[in-house]
Amino acid sequence: MNHRRLHILVALLCTGLWAGAIWLGHSSGHLRFLDRLESALTDVRTLVRGVKAPPDVVTIVAIDDTIVKLGGTYPLPRTELARIVEAIARLEPKVIAVDLLLLDKGPADGDAALAQSFAARPTVLAAAAIFPNVVQSSTENDGPLAHLPKADRFLLPLPAFADRAEVGIANVATGQTGTPLSVPMLFRTRDKIELSFPLRVASIAIGERLTIEPDRLTFGDRPIATASDYALPISYYGPRHTIRTISAANVIDGQIDRQAIQGRIVVIGATATGAGDFFPTPFDSLMPGVEIISTAITHLVAGDGLVRDRTVRIAEAATTVLLPLLLIGLLAWRRNAIGLVAVSAMLLAWAAANAIAFAHGIWLDAATTIAAAAPPLMLFGAVQLWSGRRSAQRLAAQNRLLEQFHTPGLQQWLRRDPDFLLAPVRQDAAVVFVDLSGFTSLSETLDPDVTRSLLKEFHALVDKEVTRCGGMITSFLGDGAMILFGLPEAVVDDAARAGQCSIALCVKTERWIAALPPAIAHRIGFKIGAHFGPIVASRLGGRNHQHITATGDTVNVASRLMEVAARHDVRLALSDTLRVAAERTGARLKTGSLAGPVEAQIRGRSGSLAVWLWQSEHSAMDQRRHPDAAE
Repeated sequence: MNHRRLHILVALLCTGLWAGAIWLGHSSGHLRFLDRLESALTDVRTLVRGVKAPPDVVTIVAIDDTIVKLGGTYPLPRTELARIVEAIARLEPKVIAVDLLLLDKGPADGDAALAQSFAARPTVLAAAAIFPNVVQSSTENDGPLAHLPKADRFLLPLPAFADRAEVGIANVATGQTGTPLSVPMLFRTRDKIELSFPLRVASIAIGERLTIEPDRLTFGDRPIATASDYALPISYYGPRHTIRTISAANVIDGQIDRQAIQGRIVVIGATATGAGDFFPTPFDSLMPGVEIISTAITHLVAGDGLVRDRTVRIAEAATTVLLPLLLIGLLAWRRNAIGLVAVSAMLLAWAAANAIAFAHGIWLDAATTIAAAAPPLMLFGAVQLWSGRRSAQRLAAQNRLLEQFHTPGLQQWLRRDPDFLLAPVRQDAAVVFVDLSGFTSLSETLDPDVTRSLLKEFHALVDKEVTRCGGMITSFLGDGAMILFGLPEAVVDDAARAGQCSIALCVKTERWIAALPPAIAHRIGFKIGAHFGPIVASRLGGRNHQHITATGDTVNVASRLMEVAARHDVRLALSDTLRVAAERTGARLKTGSLAGPVEAQIRGRSGSLAVWLWQSEHSAMDQRRHPDAAE
């Protein structure tokens, strides 16, 4: 036991060290393969959560195939784009966000018209960050902004446009599967910091002062839930067009409801085939970038995005370390089916809690926890399985050793006649079978030493009663025994002694079970079958191990009578043949309650057999008091 405790402590210590190393390695930017797993698990959790209705704060005006066909080309002429902006402005939106890169000069009249249109309503224009091919490490002087995306330069709109509007960086951050998992809120170069496009739009729409604080952003006194690098996690509402989307062609024609624009944030972006950028999402293989940007804007304004702040990361760290320790502890607690069920239940509970938290806007990392728990669990489980098999092998060896020993009576006869039953003998005999019910399933939950102790007590009880009644145990069949009355030669009172022994076994076995701990006593019972008739007795086995056995219909019927006892919910099923043979000698089987005869079907045998059923007086009284329970 001390060795086992030491092994468990070592396993727990190694598990804790492994889990801590996984967490530190991933949080410091290593173990990038876990990012791919987490990206895939995020897609799964999003699909499990399902589609949800977005807050009605953003309307997308799409530069789609219809408007491109009317304009004749893409990009649209600047005069055509100016018409779209002016048409939107007349409907009084809160903010107009143009998710198009206006980097190059066009015809002078078109540029002038477009610049003029931006002055009608508050407008935000998109810019892009260009990043180096090699990731640059931060320096000690970077301070709290060290983890911001660091760009080589920004691609900004033409000054003629930027002078009449605000500008924001429209880049998104994709995961290992290509799905955008977050949108950075801040970008930097060597000499300046720029706000993201969604953050700039939300700042104008909310109308509160934006403050950059360590590990968070705030609009006035309202915090924005971002990750440690000021990135906004994305929670997709559904497939494309889940956010209200209107064709720019309908805007120009005036075929839209004013309520779809007035007082709302309007995002203009490209969705036409071959235009703009598209990304895979959990709901769509290709979603327009403008809808991803609009999702981020909605999160900022409505405050319904995913939370992945310092508190969440602390909870992740605790789960990553504690869950593997708990699982190993459960396996160590029970080295059987109960332990496996407990581990499975704990894993299902964790997965459900993680999915429920995600559905309610809390993003707890799942990949790191799996990486921390799976290897120790599989290794410790394999060790436990190997140890359990060794224990089972030891128990099997002990049982084989017990089977090599015969009852004292049989040993005496073998000493008198070494050739006893070398040749088969046909004669009448009484055959009794006794078997513990429920013991096999019980032994799966017990320590092997406890199982062996119970079997030893039961075998000793049977051996004592059989020896007292003059019978012979031909074999202990695991948790049962086969008993013969009539060897080495038939005696007149064989049937009477077999009947008395059967009833005595019922009484003594009931007392033995009642004296066991309740947790064991309530899970086991026993059945006895007894019959009288012709048998063939012989010795079987090799030179090193032999045993006495009996065959024939009498043996088969005695064994099947235990099934009859089980069907009638009694302890003993005794054939009328045995009772008649017993009473010919003047014996009367009166102990307890022997009721019958009843006609019983014997499995594998045509016709029926008259059978007497025995149960203790205590059990019979309980059935008379509670007939429904007896049924």
